[in-house]
Amino acid sequence: MKVVNRGYIYVEPKQAFCDWAKQHDPEFDFDESDDLEGNLYLIEEDFFEYEPLIESHFKKIMKNECLAVVDSDDDYPKPTLELFLEWFTVRIGSSVFDTQKTDLESDKL
Repeated sequence: MKVVNRGYIYVEPKQAFCDWAKQHDPEFDFDESDDLEGNLYLIEEDFFEYEPLIESHFKKIMKNECLAVVDSDDDYPKPTLELFLEWFTVRIGSSVFDTQKTDLESDKL
């Protein structure tokens, strides 16, 4: 097993995001109670406080989450920290372990 030099922000949709998504994508038929899978965003490994991390990354994360539902930046509300925290459960951690023997791969979005 290898340790990856990253921390993480894990976001999971809340009901408010599900309601917004249903309005914009008729095929989005999920609720918060459906135990939705969240997404993991790798961040810097060393940090001391959670709030500055969330503040520095929430706009990019919210954009990515919204663009999974709609096609354009114009189709979702302006990201604010308050809206982000209303729409997503957020967990932060500093340890990422890679259990695979193959090298990590990445694609630039």
